Amino acid sequence: MESYSYECGGAWSPNRGWRHRRYNACALALVLLSISIELTSCGSTAPPPAIASAPTIASFTADPASIASGSSSTLSWMTRGATTIAITPGTFTSASAAGTTSVSPTATTTYTLTATNTVGSTTATAMVTVSASGGALAITTTACPGGTQGAAYAGCTIVASGGSPPYTFSVTENSNVPPLPEGMSLDATTGVVSSALIGGQGTYTPEFVVTDSTSATATQSIGFAINGNNAFLASVFPSTSIFHHRVDAATTNLPVDTSPAAPMYSGYLPETVKPFFGNNSGAPFPNGIPAIEVPYNQPDVSVTTTVYQSYFTSGPIPPYAPVEGTSNSTGDRHVLVYLEPNGSSSVPALYEMWQGIYESGPWTDSSNALWPNVSTNDLTPQGMGTTDAAGLPVAPLLVNADEVIGTGTPTSPNGTIQHPIRFTLNHMLNYWVWPATQTAGVGSCTDAGGDTIPVESEISQSSPPASCTMSGAAGEIYRLKDSVATPACAATSPQAAIIITAFRNYGIILADNGDSGGLIGTPDARWNDNDLSCLTSLILDDFEPVNVSSLMVSNTSGATSQ
Repeated sequence: MESYSYECGGAWSPNRGWRHRRYNACALALVLLSISIELTSCGSTAPPPAIASAPTIASFTADPASIASGSSSTLSWMTRGATTIAITPGTFTSASAAGTTSVSPTATTTYTLTATNTVGSTTATAMVTVSASGGALAITTTACPGGTQGAAYAGCTIVASGGSPPYTFSVTENSNVPPLPEGMSLDATTGVVSSALIGGQGTYTPEFVVTDSTSATATQSIGFAINGNNAFLASVFPSTSIFHHRVDAATTNLPVDTSPAAPMYSGYLPETVKPFFGNNSGAPFPNGIPAIEVPYNQPDVSVTTTVYQSYFTSGPIPPYAPVEGTSNSTGDRHVLVYLEPNGSSSVPALYEMWQGIYESGPWTDSSNALWPNVSTNDLTPQGMGTTDAAGLPVAPLLVNADEVIGTGTPTSPNGTIQHPIRFTLNHMLNYWVWPATQTAGVGSCTDAGGDTIPVESEISQSSPPASCTMSGAAGEIYRLKDSVATPACAATSPQAAIIITAFRNYGIILADNGDSGGLIGTPDARWNDNDLSCLTSLILDDFEPVNVSSLMVSNTSGATSQ
């Protein structure tokens, strides 16, 4: 029997057997066939490795696709392989592969959905057509959420209806209404109000304006209630400062000041104590003098002073620094900025401006003052002045909601006030006593020899003038008399009750000219205006001047001797 051999590429011939041709491709095919047979014989069924890919979007729709102005549409999506999705315009994001969200565009808008994973992204679009509602142009938003100074704003969208879209949004700018709280902005196209950091405090009620494509307009006033963030004020100046020293007779034995310069002018004594701070009491403007804390590395900007003294020509004054009465005010416009320390490498400082105006980067003011290290007791130089008539710091003498509320709540506060509270009289005497360093007043005093003491100078409580034609020296501290009962309304006015306790323990300090009995504090959405009205039960005649001369170490320092 003949034997035959087989090789890839062989051809059969009866006379010559196989003719052999070897090809590398054929050999490779045999090897692969062998591997396949071997794998099959082992029972392996493993699939080839998967190849990663970008996500896919099965659907992205708007329902309804056409809406009347002021209405809403629902965007729906279904994706495969996406780890995140985002929808623009707007800031909506989600980790859900499928879902819905509601939108209320004020003009025809094309929304883009972007589905993303580690490989890449895929997009799809859906259009919402907006037509006029057929009604009159109007802003349908009537309220926005509040916020907290120093924090980001949760956001609010101003929505309009009627008229002829698209719409443009703005805020009225005149002295009759406030702008948005400092640090907040309005998108003119979307109507979104936002802020990365709120600078203002108190309740602002700006007037919003919507303008349609025919230039028709409509307005709506909307309030923004902003809680203050002023706990830092308690750390301005050391605990040994006169600004933190009790003056009640029971614990200090400090006597009544019998100087003829000390009493408030008799014509002012029937005036009530008036809280010039609150929540809605200054509507539509915030009521009070605001203050803000900035980080130690806050950049300095140029500051130009146009009228009186200048302690600094640049300072860490941010664009969002709140202004008393807002930038639309024509009044004092105090700007108070506390620069926080950086451990032991930098010290805390207090910058104060009077009539501060933000100039889109730099600031201007009519006067300013600086305490470059408020961890010391250093006062400003005698006679140089500050941003108030008495040459005192403003910020640490303001009553603020943080110290009154303490760890409690606005309706159940448990805080304490540990400083005299700034107040005003129609006219001060044209002299000052420690711890003041300046005055702007009326009247004159004579010494024991009958000579007139030069006006706009310091007089002593321990060696007082012999007579004066006016009284109420700048810097004089007055405490609530022990003989004056706490008003009955304090029992149901817990915020006022804490302030009245401070009247007894720390008193009020004459700081500036203004309405007689004007008590100065910070604006804050947490103040209860009805509660604070209890303070008006007291009159200026309920207070007595305190002789603090025994505490004075030097007229250049606020340090106390005991």
